[in-house]
Amino acid sequence: MSDPQIRFDDGATYERYMGRWSRLAGDVFLDWLAPEPHLRWLDVGCGNGAFTEMIFARCAPAAIDGVDPSEAQLAFARTQPAARLAQFHQGDAMALPFPDGAFDVAVMPLVIFFVPDPAKGVAEMARVVRAGGVVAAYGWDLTEGGFPYTALQEEMRALGVAPGMPPSPHAARMDVLQELWRDAGLESIETRAIAVERTFDDFEDWWTTVLTGPSVSAKLAAMAPDALATLKGRMRQRHPADAAGRVTYGARANAVRGRVPR
Repeated sequence: MSDPQIRFDDGATYERYMGRWSRLAGDVFLDWLAPEPHLRWLDVGCGNGAFTEMIFARCAPAAIDGVDPSEAQLAFARTQPAARLAQFHQGDAMALPFPDGAFDVAVMPLVIFFVPDPAKGVAEMARVVRAGGVVAAYGWDLTEGGFPYTALQEEMRALGVAPGMPPSPHAARMDVLQELWRDAGLESIETRAIAVERTFDDFEDWWTTVLTGPSVSAKLAAMAPDALATLKGRMRQRHPADAAGRVTYGARANAVRGRVPR
């Protein structure tokens, strides 16, 4: 079941919890896209602007627009360097507030499983991209253990605490992405898997990151102290430190791209 408590309204805590993971996968994603410079970009579900910053820094865009339902996240994005060029809008991925063909590239980074009707979200991206332009996305492989905090979710369930799931958890499966892009009428569809690793300073760095994680913080705060201590102990076993005390582990995402027919 999807969880209405999964909300991302704090740009700073999202940055620590997921923004850094997003950039690790985003680097691979942008290398794969290899976009030309001076394009008009749309970042759908831009959140706190983590991926928007990457477009700004790496892609020499002519313009960037970001859209997200959370005004608090957008407020954080507007404080970042990309805001010198980017325009941020509050809006819905299933009803984008832009005219047909307004962009050269539309991307949906780590968002597609949060869209209640993913097919409508992809169709909207295809609508606002010009003929020959690119529609692309990447998302954690949630149902196959690719989410960066899968181990945490498993241990929470073992203790009787449901961590919650976004409304469309299967949407980032590779076969589903291919189907969504085909059904939207996109052409030259390609996919790729993305594997990344992140290193935390030590286990306490990881644990404090999790305690403020927007998708789990409310559930963790509601746990009894002894249950929370048990969870912490189990996670320490699942994420052992190396000789320098650091904690490193990986995550997996799936990516897709296609072109609007000419």
